[in-house]
Amino acid sequence: MDPLCRADSRRGPSEEGSEPPWARFSAWLECVCVVTFDLELGQALEAVYPQDVKLTEKEVRRTFLFIDSPVRSAGALGDTQFSFRLRQSVGRGPRGVWFEDSDAYNRDAPVTMQKDQSHLYGYVYFRQVKDDTVKRGYFQKSVVLVSRLPLVRLFQSVLQVIAPEYFKLEPCLEEVCHEIDKWPTPTPGHTLLLPCMGEVIKVIVCICVVFSVIILVYQSLRPAPLVLPSCHEQDFFQCFQSMLVHVQMLWELMLLGEPVVVMAPSPAVCSETVLALVRYVSVAPLKYCCDFRPYFTIHDSEFKEYTTRTQAPPSVILGVTNPFFLKTFQCWPHVIRLGELKMSGELDLPKQLKMKKLAKLKTLDAKPGVYTAYKTFLHKDKALVRRLLKGIQRKRPSEVQSAILRRYLLELTQSFIIPLERYLVSLMPLQRSISPWKTPPPISPFNQEEFIATLEHAGPQLTSVLKGDWLGLYRRFFRSVNFDGWYRLRHREMTQKVESLHLQVICDADLLSWTRDKSEVEIVDLILKLREKLVRKHMHVWNTKIGHPY
Repeated sequence: MDPLCRADSRRGPSEEGSEPPWARFSAWLECVCVVTFDLELGQALEAVYPQDVKLTEKEVRRTFLFIDSPVRSAGALGDTQFSFRLRQSVGRGPRGVWFEDSDAYNRDAPVTMQKDQSHLYGYVYFRQVKDDTVKRGYFQKSVVLVSRLPLVRLFQSVLQVIAPEYFKLEPCLEEVCHEIDKWPTPTPGHTLLLPCMGEVIKVIVCICVVFSVIILVYQSLRPAPLVLPSCHEQDFFQCFQSMLVHVQMLWELMLLGEPVVVMAPSPAVCSETVLALVRYVSVAPLKYCCDFRPYFTIHDSEFKEYTTRTQAPPSVILGVTNPFFLKTFQCWPHVIRLGELKMSGELDLPKQLKMKKLAKLKTLDAKPGVYTAYKTFLHKDKALVRRLLKGIQRKRPSEVQSAILRRYLLELTQSFIIPLERYLVSLMPLQRSISPWKTPPPISPFNQEEFIATLEHAGPQLTSVLKGDWLGLYRRFFRSVNFDGWYRLRHREMTQKVESLHLQVICDADLLSWTRDKSEVEIVDLILKLREKLVRKHMHVWNTKIGHPY
């Protein structure tokens, strides 16, 4: 079953002509939950808002028991924030008003911010402090926002406002839910003002890419405004500082959908690093089509699936903190161990970050680094590494370092994808070959060898200075889940384009003149074909409105 099952009051309008209950809330969040630690029961679901959200015992275990891990492992007292992602069960999908807007939002939103119809995101604010009034001696509680939107920075900022107040025993969560239910629906390209407990969050979700950076703004309208560069990204450079000299290799691993494990000292570091890998070291503006779990524990329902040794590891990125996984994932081809590095000098850092053999990962005190036998297809860009290392030495602001990395990786991805896009255009039928009286010509199939032949004169060397085995990288990419996802999406878009061109040609045609010398059978056949095309177009528009994966 789906982790969330809404009561009937959520499924339809309360009265004719009005919005369904919690309609706008559902556009942003599935629910707000409070998870506490009980000495006898362990992790327990203390409260769920809105109250019409129903969670069974099985769903509670599946969705929240893994939060037990940071409670047990967090050595330091205080507050921490992290994120997780859960697979939704087959046959269950979003319902109600959210369904109506999902494709309209996804059509305009950048791929890294689209709503996820098959997974749920959880954003956690966890507090652990000493409390003598509690039998165990510690106050341990989490406030969790569950959503389909991957707007990490935005929801973390919302939690920073509401969670501390709730921990003061302030009954504020129900009031917050009513405030969110008054928010405008998330709309790319519009400026949205989101009130939250006396503050107003200003969110601008742009639909274009400018200077290689998706422009998003979060601003808390207070006497001293707080401006963040994005409502979905973390400190990008901070996430990769311990893997700096391997960023280009990690880009290849993400592009090819290789299985990767990220081992970190805390859920916060682990989840931020995985999300950063997916969004920036991955294939943006391509969509990362493999699975990823920002925070993965032994309580996850896919634990057995992902840790079996009877088959090759799946295409997934897992973020973990439990030392138990050191032994479990020894058979995985790529493991990233995060930890503290000594920034003593520009020349010392690369020595600490040298690639390590997987055999050295057996001990619990394994040093931070990238453990893999992977050989990159492209030569390392030493100029980029030197530039970033000098930035560390000169204490260049992290925002500037992040901007350098973002731009470099986006330009690298664009150099890789432009030849593919150029070849794809050549597969489209010529517009002059589309006749109103005939079925439009089909799109030519993607021929890998034919594409490879185009690279000599129209390959990535036109836009990138990097040398290496570009052909080998493309051939490996063709076997990946990311290529399959990219091609399916682009083929669907091209099919829709051909259909639109055909309809336009029909609208411009002189049907009356055409019928003068045609038999009744030919005229009826044309009418039936036009009717079928109009019905198919109508169904496509309807499916787009209800969110069906037509």
